[in-house]
Amino acid sequence: MSDAGLNPKSRGLGRGLDALFGDEEADFSQEVLDEVGASGASRQVLGVDQLDAGMGQPRRIFKDSGLDELADSIRKHGVLQPLLVRPKSDGSGLYEIIAGERRWRAAQKAQLHEVPVIVLEIPDEQAFEIALIENLQREDLDPIDEAAGYQKLLDEYRYTQEKLADSLGKSRSHIANMTRLLNLPMMVQCHLSDGKLSIGHARALITAENAEELAAEVIRRDLTVRETEKLVAEAGGKASGAKKAAKKRSKDVDTIALERDVSDALGMKVSIDSKNGKSGKFTVSFKSLDQLEDILSRITRQVASERLSS
Repeated sequence: MSDAGLNPKSRGLGRGLDALFGDEEADFSQEVLDEVGASGASRQVLGVDQLDAGMGQPRRIFKDSGLDELADSIRKHGVLQPLLVRPKSDGSGLYEIIAGERRWRAAQKAQLHEVPVIVLEIPDEQAFEIALIENLQREDLDPIDEAAGYQKLLDEYRYTQEKLADSLGKSRSHIANMTRLLNLPMMVQCHLSDGKLSIGHARALITAENAEELAAEVIRRDLTVRETEKLVAEAGGKASGAKKAAKKRSKDVDTIALERDVSDALGMKVSIDSKNGKSGKFTVSFKSLDQLEDILSRITRQVASERLSS
């Protein structure tokens, strides 16, 4: 696959955001507005108290260290790149931040009263998509935040994986692999968000029945992804064996004795399974076609003998 298929900045909305977040003095062309599906765009300066955090912000946690560094830069140079906002529909006169919430928060830390903005008229779906792209491009998202962002576009805005991959400049497999992380237990998701586990570790744990316990062991022993995959495989084998042992223990003594007697008589492994003691399955396992032909021949002879004697 070409780089264009992997880099969100080289396709779709990514190109629009490159222009939006480029040189502050660069021309804001109609071509860019058309690409992001926006209308009525205008550059303004708004008070920080006129802005409100976006409802579609995919990022749940803003690290203080990162905000402090950005605030220091803003004190020296100001907010060089305008925030993308849109008017709130509740009649409050406030504006919802589409992209640039980190700059808004850092500007408040830097005790700025006003920030440059670009006011757009776009629907919820487009606003959330732009917010997600902006976060993906400008600072690595927490993997769970990224996955939740993808899932929201899939669930609430009826995106297909193909459309979402094309819009964000990602591969379909990337979208699928990331959203699968949401199947992990919440504690494992927290370890991933905290950086205690990598995405590779998390993917290995997705299929594990006792993912929380295994995740704790991975962290305690500082295992590599390959070692984690081996640990999950070994745990899966033990769990399977335990299930078989539990299933065998659940049978009553008479059923186990009957299985043994019939197995000895046929020379093949026999299993009798019944949930209610009245009906169930009678299974004969054969190791070769000769064994199968032998048991079929015996059954045929028995049936023929019963018919002659009747």
